[in-house]
Amino acid sequence: MIHLWLSAFIGLLIPFMMTSFGAALVFLLRPKRAHLWQKICLGFAAGIMTASAVFSLLLPAMEEAAALEQTPWLSVLSGFGTGVLFLLLFDSILPHIHPMGAHAEGIRVPWSRSTLLFFAVTLHNIPEGMAVGLSFALALQHGEAALAAAFALSMGIAIQNLPEGAAVSLPLAQAGVKRNKAFALGMASGAVEPVFAFIVLLCAPAIGPIMPFLLSFAAGAMLYVVAEELIPEAHLGEHSHSATLSVMAGFALMMVLDTALG
Repeated sequence: MIHLWLSAFIGLLIPFMMTSFGAALVFLLRPKRAHLWQKICLGFAAGIMTASAVFSLLLPAMEEAAALEQTPWLSVLSGFGTGVLFLLLFDSILPHIHPMGAHAEGIRVPWSRSTLLFFAVTLHNIPEGMAVGLSFALALQHGEAALAAAFALSMGIAIQNLPEGAAVSLPLAQAGVKRNKAFALGMASGAVEPVFAFIVLLCAPAIGPIMPFLLSFAAGAMLYVVAEELIPEAHLGEHSHSATLSVMAGFALMMVLDTALG
C-alpha cells in the first residue's frame, strides 16, 4: 500500500512539472512566432483531453458502475451532465479571458489581462486535476492492475500541459509582459491540478460508491473545455490545418498511451 501511495504522489505531480516546462518555452521562443505555436498547442491539448475523457474516464466509469451493480449509462450520463453544467456555471461567473481571446468573460472586474488569463487556465485545470486524482484513487482501490492506467492518464495530461503552459506564457510575453512574470504565471496556472488531485485522492476511501459519477463528471467538464475553448480558439481568425492535425495527433497519442499502458 505504501508503494501505491508513493506512486500516486509522483503521478499527481508529473502534470504540474510539465506545465512548468511548457511555460519555460517563453525564454526560448520568439513572441512574434507565438501565434502559430499557440494554434498547434491548443489543438494538441484538445485531442489529448478528448481521448482522456473517453478512454481514461468514461469507459472506466461504465466498468466501475457495472462492478458496483449500478445502471452504467445512468451513472455516467448524470455525472457527465453535471460536469458540463459545473463548467458552464463557472465559465459564466468567474472573470477570465482565453489565451487568444480579445474580450473578458464572466463577472466584469478591473483586473489585468494576465490575471484574467491565469483564471481562464486555472478554470479548466480543475477537472484535469480531478481526473488524475480519480485515476489514482481507482489504483488505490484495485491495486497494481489499475496503476498503469493511472500513469497513462497522468502522462497524457502532462504531455498536454507542456503546450498548455506555453499557451499561457507566450501570449503574455507577446502582449508586453516581462518573460519572468509570464513564466511565473504559466507555471502557477498548473498549480491547481495537484491541489485538486490530492483532495480527491485523500477522499478516495469515502467516494467508492460514487466513483462512476465522479469519473464521468470530470469527463464532462473536460469535454466542455474542448468544445467551448480549445478547438474554437485553435481555429480563431482563420481555418488552420495545422490546428486540425494537432487535434488528431493529440487524440491518437493519448489513445495509444491509454490502450498500451492501461
